[in-house]
Amino acid sequence: VGDIFGAPLAIEALAAFFIESTFLGIWIFGWDKLSKKVHLASIWLVAFASNLSAFWILTANSFMQNPQGYALNNGRAEMVDFGALLSNPYLWHQFPHVVTAGLTTGAFFVMGISAYHLAKKKGKDVDIFKTSFKYGAVVGLVATLLVAGIGHAQGQYLVETQPMKMAAAEAHWETSDPAAFIAVAGIDQKNGENSWEIAIPNMLSFLSYNRFSGEVKGMHDLQAEYVEQYGEGNYIPQVTPLFWSFRFMVASGGLMILLALLGLFWSRKDKLEGKKVYLKVMLWAMALPYIANTAGWLITEMGRQPWIVYGLQKTAEAVSTAMPASYILLTLIGFTLIYGVLAVVDVYLLAKFARKSPHENDDA
Repeated sequence: VGDIFGAPLAIEALAAFFIESTFLGIWIFGWDKLSKKVHLASIWLVAFASNLSAFWILTANSFMQNPQGYALNNGRAEMVDFGALLSNPYLWHQFPHVVTAGLTTGAFFVMGISAYHLAKKKGKDVDIFKTSFKYGAVVGLVATLLVAGIGHAQGQYLVETQPMKMAAAEAHWETSDPAAFIAVAGIDQKNGENSWEIAIPNMLSFLSYNRFSGEVKGMHDLQAEYVEQYGEGNYIPQVTPLFWSFRFMVASGGLMILLALLGLFWSRKDKLEGKKVYLKVMLWAMALPYIANTAGWLITEMGRQPWIVYGLQKTAEAVSTAMPASYILLTLIGFTLIYGVLAVVDVYLLAKFARKSPHENDDA
């Protein structure tokens, strides 16, 4: 499937990535060399290119989730309709979700740093960070509500197109109408059941169809259907990480909505400085979007298993027989170490500059 999967990634590298990296360099090194307007425009171009990059990466990922625009020729998937890749319904459910999640991440970062400085109450910094917090709270509230709404629509789309993924995320083993939403449960994957559960009657049907009735297929029936359609095999993904990832994602999202709402309310009432506990919480709340985003991607990728391209190619069939496993392991270790070091440096630099007052360099 490389002829199809590789095309949007090549566009991403040649267009979006180079715009992003070029203008990020201009922004970093151009403080004293560019006019304020050109300098500002460079960081806006970085933001634009980052989202453009996400679009092309998600175009490739959406082909893996819902393959479109291809024809099989001697076991090789060949692209026959590039437009079908761009109009893939999965892409247009996924891309807005990712963009609004990015806005949420940025907003909570701004709120967290602003809260840190407001808790310190340093004279002339206070007004600056009151303003930045208010903007962060507005964007954070709007973005989190949009993430939730778009995510709900995406979930309903997946009920139709990837029902096994959604059944696994809900630990829904048996087909039922109406279907209950399982809030928490003990997952017994070996025996294909929940050892215990706390459920809300009819709620899964509502989440799936916006009504309190409607059949939601369970994993056992879906497994039987997939065996008949695709042949023998186990088509049920790992339920426990999917089930809890979904709940961590939703819980993080709900908490972010609450925190953004409280922050906006107190900001408008000019009471933020007196909310010491809240300001301390907001510093740690910067982690919430990362938790939610990571949990969401675990659901997206683990829930697709055993497929690497849904309904077309299994992950086991995509493993190279021409390359020794030791090469893959060495590459994985190398990338992990490199990105681990870069992550440490990144956090160090972010913390270093986040602690600084905006006025520290006024005399420079």
